[in-house]
Formats: sequence, structure tokens, C-alpha cells
Amino acid sequence: MLYFALAVVFTVALYLIMRAYPRYQVNSFHAVVFNYYSCVLTGLVLTPDLAVFQQVKWNSEGTLLTLALGSLFVTAFMLIGLTAQKVSVTAASLAGNMSLVIPVLFGLFVFKNNNKDFTFLNYAGLMVALAALALGAIQTKDKTKNQPQGALSALWIFPVLTFLASGTNNTLINFLSVKYYEPGQTTVFMIIACTGAVVIGTTILIYRIFACKEQLKLRSIIGGLILGVPNFLSLYFLLLALASFGNSAAFVFPIYNILSMLVSSVAAWLIYRERLNSLNKWGLVLAVIAIILISYQELNF
Repeated sequence: MLYFALAVVFTVALYLIMRAYPRYQVNSFHAVVFNYYSCVLTGLVLTPDLAVFQQVKWNSEGTLLTLALGSLFVTAFMLIGLTAQKVSVTAASLAGNMSLVIPVLFGLFVFKNNNKDFTFLNYAGLMVALAALALGAIQTKDKTKNQPQGALSALWIFPVLTFLASGTNNTLINFLSVKYYEPGQTTVFMIIACTGAVVIGTTILIYRIFACKEQLKLRSIIGGLILGVPNFLSLYFLLLALASFGNSAAFVFPIYNILSMLVSSVAAWLIYRERLNSLNKWGLVLAVIAIILISYQELNF
């Protein structure tokens, strides 16, 4: 259970750190780019034998696709940050956790690698999850006093895009890691993907600095390097939790998602005094119900 708890703690830390960026005038995109430098370094520290990278065929199809996955890493992370900053930490957490619907659907109807028969309750859970996302994204009043009133109705787009990007990201991670990597190469897979994010993110950053005259500040670099540690560790400990529970993803992920949502909501209230409207609260309740319905067979209540 220690791995479980650490995975949740570091996942919640991601949302809270990105939520704090505006207060310290940290450029979110700049921080996200340097976050992946930190991810790679953290991964290398946790890799017991670096000689394993000598076996990687860098021009192979699997490696090139994994490097390309880095572009989606950058996109998904930017959307998580925007949702946490412009809507709420709870909305970002809700959208990210509810995105498990997408890999579940792909596993059922595209990859056909599900290890159980889906029942009516499972499918009902997927529908409830979408309703939870919708309720969690609704904002009834402006979070920032100087924001134009007409912009309020468009805030829902951030949780929705986070939902889609995170779900696609998780789907491709599952697909590529299973198809091209051995079970013990998960850390190698993630380091290669983060390296792709470094290359793509740095290329865009250099263009924005020279073409758009953006100023790279030390605070953004530091903010990104700090973010990268919990970013990598959240996945690292989640993988260890999976191993400790016999790689039962259908059991681990629902519990992990429920705990992440609840802890992030409490932490956001304690640290940032974020308050949920009644619709958001119902969205959180429906999210818990949805995840239970999706995997009730494995929960063994």
C-alpha cells in the first residue's frame, strides 16, 4: 500500500504545483519543457543498470513511435496546467482521471485485449463518467476578477481537451509499451518517451524565444525542474503498485483514480481555498460511482 499512497501523493503534487505557477509568474510552457529534462534525469537515477540503453535500437519503429509520443506528453501536460489554473485543480484531476474511459473503450473495441466480459453496469459506468466530466467542468462564476465575462462560457473546453489528450496519451502508452517493450522495460520506455518530449518541447521553445521574442526566466526553469520529479515518480510508484497487486490494472487504476480525485480536491481546498459549486460536487460523486461501476468485479466489496 506504500507504493499506492506514494503514487497518489506525487500525482496530486502535479496539479498543485501547476496551480501555483501563476502566483510565481512561471511560464507554463517553459516549465513543462524543462519538466521533461527533470523526468529523464529522475528516470536515469532510478534505473539500476544504465547499460540497458545500449540494447535500444534508436532507429527502430517502436523507438521512433515512442519518441513521437513525447509531443502528446507536452500537449497533455499543458492542458492539465491550463485546466488547473483557469478552472480548478479538481476539474483538472477529474478530467485526467475520467480519461480512463478512452483506453477502456479502445481496449474493448479496437485492441480487443480486455481480460473480462463487460456487463451492463460496466457500460453504465462509462456513461456516468462522461456525465461526471461535464458536471465537474461547469463553472458558475469567474475565478479571476479581471477576466471578461464572455470568456466564462468557454472554460469548459479546458477539462474536455484534458480528458481527450490524457485518454489518448494513456491509450498510446498502453499500446506501445505492450507491443514494443518487454515487461521489465517500462522505465526505459518512459525515459525514451520523455526524451522525445525534451526534443520536441525544446525545439518549440527555441522557436518561440527567437521568433516570438519570449523571455526565458530562471523561475520557469526551476519550476519545471521541480515539476519533473513528481511527474516521473507518480508513474514510477504506480507501476510498483501494479506489480505488488499482481499487475491487476482493473483493480489498481480505479482505486488510484478515486484516491487521486478525492485527495486533490481536499488539498486544493486546504492550500488554495478552492470551493466547488454544487454541480462540481455532484460531478465528483458521479466520478467515484463511475469508476466503481467500471471495475466493480475486481473491487470485491
